[in-house]
Amino acid sequence: MKSKKNIQPIDFDLVEKWLENYCLDPLTTQDDLTQFRIDLYETDKEWIVEALLNEYNSSEIKVFIEDHQLVITAVKSSTPSNQQKRVRTIAFPFEVINQKVSAHYINGILEVHISKNEKGPGKNCYITLP
Repeated sequence: MKSKKNIQPIDFDLVEKWLENYCLDPLTTQDDLTQFRIDLYETDKEWIVEALLNEYNSSEIKVFIEDHQLVITAVKSSTPSNQQKRVRTIAFPFEVINQKVSAHYINGILEVHISKNEKGPGKNCYITLP
C-alpha cells in the first residue's frame, strides 16, 4: 500500500506578499527584457502566468513544473548552429506540483493556469500544450 503525502494548505497571505515582492523586484524587469516578458495574475480560483512568446511556435515551447517552480523554456532552432534559447523560472511560495496546472498557447501568448483548489500530480512533470 502506498502512503499518501500530506498536502499542506496554501498560506494565501504568504502568496500575496510573494506577488508584491515579485512585481517590485528589479531583476524581474531585467528578465522581461533579456529573456521574455511574463505577467502574473490572480483570480478567485487560480494564479495565471502569462508569457509573451510571439516569435515561437507552440512546438518550440516547454512548460515544466518542479517542486515550487514553474519553468518555461522556448527554443527557436532555425539552424543547428543558431539556436535561440530563452528560459524563465518562477519560484512560488508553495509546491506547484501539488496543484492542477494547465497551459495553452494562442497568438503568441502562453497562459499557464495554476489552480488554487484542484490538486495536481504531486510530482515533477511537463505540462502538455494542446
